[in-house]
Parts: sequence; structure tokens; C-alpha cells
Amino acid sequence: MCRTGGVPDPAETGDAASTDAAFTALLEDSAEDLYESAPCGYLSTMMDGTIAKINSTLLGWLGLDREAVAGRKRFADLLTIGGKLYHETHFAPLLRMQGELRGIALDMRRQEGGPLPVLVSAVIKHGSEGEPLLIRITVFDASDRRSYEKELLRRREEAERARAEADEARRQAEADRARLADALAVLQRSLVPDSLPAVPGLESAVHYHTASPDQLGGDFYDLFPVAGNRWAFFLGDVCGKGPEAASLTSLTRYTLRAAAHHDPDPASALSTLNAVLHERYTGDGNPRYCTCVFGIVEPGGEDGPTTVRLASGGHPPALVLRSDGRAEFLPTPGGLLIGVVPGAPIGTAETVLAPGDTVVLYTDGLTEARTGPGRDDLYGEDALHAFATDHAPASPHEVITALTGLLKSFGDGLDDDTALLALGVPAAPSPTAPSTSHTS
Repeated sequence: MCRTGGVPDPAETGDAASTDAAFTALLEDSAEDLYESAPCGYLSTMMDGTIAKINSTLLGWLGLDREAVAGRKRFADLLTIGGKLYHETHFAPLLRMQGELRGIALDMRRQEGGPLPVLVSAVIKHGSEGEPLLIRITVFDASDRRSYEKELLRRREEAERARAEADEARRQAEADRARLADALAVLQRSLVPDSLPAVPGLESAVHYHTASPDQLGGDFYDLFPVAGNRWAFFLGDVCGKGPEAASLTSLTRYTLRAAAHHDPDPASALSTLNAVLHERYTGDGNPRYCTCVFGIVEPGGEDGPTTVRLASGGHPPALVLRSDGRAEFLPTPGGLLIGVVPGAPIGTAETVLAPGDTVVLYTDGLTEARTGPGRDDLYGEDALHAFATDHAPASPHEVITALTGLLKSFGDGLDDDTALLALGVPAAPSPTAPSTSHTS
């Protein structure tokens, strides 16, 4: 503080003087001392590289005596073999051409402790006539920087290895997934017939949509001859996915085939299946069940009607597209899931197919497809009935083609397997239609 009148306070004057004295003492270091004790290495060489002067800092780093270096060694002699090679092929030629180099990474030889990584800057001092006199070199210890760079390199190599391993794991996973998908596709085809047999007096068509290539589906169907002029057919859906569902599907198909050949009555066939599943799966505390429609069709040919008798256990009702443009469900009320309880009631229905009529069986993947902007609504039986009415009359191939397009329109809203099976009586040819012959 200052006293009144601007006269400095004695105490303040003394503090300023002490500070100035300490600062002046620091500045009294000689140029030689600053050179020798600098935090970096200094040396000067003749144009041929012979060391003329070197500071204590660099000598200490290298573990050398001044008498063994000054006038006896060249700058290149202080370098490692690799550093010396780089000096001769790059450093020295560039310095002569450019007169100055900055931040060149080299390795210097220490008496102990291995090579010393350094960053070197050099400039040529010229005389008054422009002639080169000597080379001044500054050396900075780059050990920490080299360690940091090595650590970065190690981390990058580790990251690259990890990325390569992840890429390889992904490729392996994709290959495994492809092999699994192929194996599942083969197994899935073994659970349903490769193709439907030709039935005299009937047309047939089928479609199977698998929701996921990574899982075995649980939908099944079949069409095969039984005694007389009758043909048995069935379509259903077992609970669950994967190997257990595949095992249940296989048992269901072969049980129904065997039961149909023993007694082709639809209700009897499903009762047999119910008893087999209930006995097989309820004993171990892991009940398994399915929904199923089993039918017997007797083609009438040209002389009689085609009759269809159906039995159902908990399955959506069959749908009939009539030749007059109507569509109707064949309800089978009262039928319970197959395999849940012993002696489960079986719902039955019967109808007659006229020429141009088609009966369609489907699994609930169709009616339970999610629709709407938020995929919050189910397609439902009412929408299916309206769809069938719009397409009636239709042959089995036509209706299956239309329903396949409908399934595709659901997009990601179709998240369950769906099986479709259609049987129909060919439409009678129009008596006024002109005949057409096709040649190939």
C-alpha cells in the first residue's frame, strides 16, 4: 500500500527489492551453464560429422565421457545400426540439400540400458561468404513418446485382431446359420409330403409358410388314399417350435395315417391321436397337444356328388368357396385340443362339393396375422370370410395363389408358420365355350 501523498510503504518497497534480486540472480546463469545443463541434448559437428562440442545432458543420457567423444567420434557413431543407416541414406543427404531438418526420429546407442529414442533437429551454420562451417544439432529424449506410440500401436493391433476375430466369428456364425437353415429345411420337408398325390375327380393345392428359417415349424398336412374310393386328408398345428415340435409333428402324422387305415372315420382317427398324445406326454408332466382337422373325401366322379366329412379338435373351421360365388365356414363346434384330456370331444361336420366348389383348410398363422399401423390387430375369421367371398368361385390353385399373396402382404405381421390345403371339384365346362386345342 502507499501512504498519503503517494509515498511507498517501506515494507512494500523491501518486498519488491527482494523479488528483483532473486530474479536477477536467476538471470546470472552463464551461457555455458545453460548450454551444459539444458533439458535437451546439444552438439556441434564439423561438416564431416566429427563432434566438436557436446553438452553434459546428452553425455549423461548416453553414459559417455566428453574426452572419448569430442574430436574422436562422429555423430553417426552415436547412433544404433538402424539409426546410422538412416543417417547415411536420408538424414545427411537431406540436411546438405535443405540446410535444415526438424523432428527426425532416430535411435542413439547408450552404454547401458538399450537404445535411446530421440527426436533430432539440425541446422547448418554458414560463414560470411555462405560457406558451410558446422552443423548444430538438438536432441530431445523421445522415450515417453516412443512408449506412448508403441502402446497406441499395440492397442491398435489388439483392436485389429479383435475386429478380425469378430469378423471371423461372424462369418463362422453365418456359415453355421446357413448350414443349420439347410438342415432344418431338409428336416422340415421330411415332416410334410414332398407333393400331393393326384386324386381322380379332384384338384388339390398346398402352401407352407415357415416364419423362421432358424426354427422347425409345427404345422403339418397330408393327403393319402384309404379303403375304396376314399381319400384321407388332414391339416394341423402342434404346440411349440423346434425339435420337440418336430418330434410331436412326426408322431402326429404317422399316428393319423395308421389310424385312418385302421378306421377311416374322421372322429375315430382324431380320438386315436388324442389317446396316443395324452398317454405319451402327460405322464412326464410335460403335456403336448395339437389342433387338427381330419377329413375323408369321396369323389363322386361324373355320376354322383363329392362328399366331405370332417372332424376337428380345437382347429379353425374349414372354409368352402362355392361355385355360385358364396363362401361359408364349416363349423365344428365342441372340439377340444388334441392330447390335453382323455376322451376329448371331437367336433364333426359334413358337406357336399359341387363342380367348382373348393374346401380350404388353414392354420391359425393366417387368422392371427397382425395387421394395422401398429400391428395391434389380428386379421381374424371375418376378414378371411370377406376375402374368400371376393375370390369365389376359385379352383384350389387359384385360391392358394390368392392366399399366398395375402400372406406376403402381412409382411412382418406374419410371425407364425402357416399351412394351407385346398381340395376342389373341377368346374364343369361351359356348354357354349368354344373348344381350344394346344400344341407344342
